[in-house]
Amino acid sequence: MVRRLLAILAIALMPALPARAVTIEKVASPGGLEAWLVEDHTNPIIAVSLSFRGGSAQDPEGKAGLAEMVAGLLDEGAGDLDSQAFHRKLETLSISFGYGADQDSLHGHLKTITANRDTAFDLLRLSLTEPRFDADAVERIRGQIEAELTQELQNPNIIAQHAFAKAMYPDHPSGRPGEGTPETIKAIAIADLKAWTAGHLGRDRLAISVVGDITPAELAPILDRTFGALPAKATPETVADVAPAADGKVTVIHRNIPQSVVMFGEQGLKRNDPDWYTAYVMNYVLGGGGFSSRLMKEVRVKRGLAYGVYSYLVPRDHSALLMGTVATRNERVAESVDLIRQEWRRMAENGVTAAELSEAKTYLNGSFPLQLDSTDSIAQLVDVIQTQSLGIDYLDRRASLINSVTAEDIKRVARRLLDADHLSFVVLGAPQGL
Repeated sequence: MVRRLLAILAIALMPALPARAVTIEKVASPGGLEAWLVEDHTNPIIAVSLSFRGGSAQDPEGKAGLAEMVAGLLDEGAGDLDSQAFHRKLETLSISFGYGADQDSLHGHLKTITANRDTAFDLLRLSLTEPRFDADAVERIRGQIEAELTQELQNPNIIAQHAFAKAMYPDHPSGRPGEGTPETIKAIAIADLKAWTAGHLGRDRLAISVVGDITPAELAPILDRTFGALPAKATPETVADVAPAADGKVTVIHRNIPQSVVMFGEQGLKRNDPDWYTAYVMNYVLGGGGFSSRLMKEVRVKRGLAYGVYSYLVPRDHSALLMGTVATRNERVAESVDLIRQEWRRMAENGVTAAELSEAKTYLNGSFPLQLDSTDSIAQLVDVIQTQSLGIDYLDRRASLINSVTAEDIKRVARRLLDADHLSFVVLGAPQGL
């Protein structure tokens, strides 16, 4: 889930691509499937990123973690290959393969050398259309998930994240842990795994991105062979849109630890909101710009209250947050909370300076994320552009979208978004003065 979120945020940070331009083209199969392709014959490598809309937010009540458990099992045997045989084939042919899930999607990746292309796509087909869910593999993955969850539930950061989600979404799937709990994972049966897969992996929810050593003419028939047997339509989504329950309260969860973990947030913007780029530039100045951000300067640089403090936009299909985090000594938590509210209010009242705006644009248009400098990373980038409906020409337009943001735009959007009185905090620890 975190990896997926970082990928989405990286797109917002991404400048116009360098001289070796990335050109995206649509490829239609004879059977009506579509993929977005970046053709690149520099190396004999092909990478695929794919997404099905609808993720852990659609898990049934009492079975949270179902989508993520499905993702963990799709490559644990398919067709006539059990788990060992499936992985042996991947390792023998040096094929990288796997799935993950977050609130809004189930997503997968594939990377292969061109010589093994047909076998790699066939394994992808099997994993999606003929997953085995053998009892031994299910119990092994269940045990791994339960062990990881048990360990995570001792981690103050994870506990704080779960508590904050529950506070923001007390009666909505967004408020429960997408990875589930040891209790909900125990409740998932093989029949649930099969039903989720049959109901959610429909072609109408599928986005396919391919990068590398393959032509449109070669890709088109492969699309039908690989994905054509999937159901035409998935089960309709039932998750409603919801606003976070940000009411300005400070909720303390007492733990006997020397440093408190603080999560804070309020209503944010969905990715297709017309004010997204203005909000992103604003947030860079507020808390997204590392040591150059206002929150970092006030909380860490001037007062040494914390190692770091950050804010970030979290766009999701059914809600959106503007949230952040800080960790500080128990005796300094109240001071940190007050400073964050002050900076929230100052931005809402005054916006940004000309120097801050110029610096933000320079960074956002000049930095190129190094993690997007490989075939599989570009495939993930293209997938995000597709699933976030940014437009196939997004890479050409992105710099101008940032450059068009004005100080007046930021003042308007800051007044729209930032309400210090409704900014809510969840504190895990033993804070003094709260």
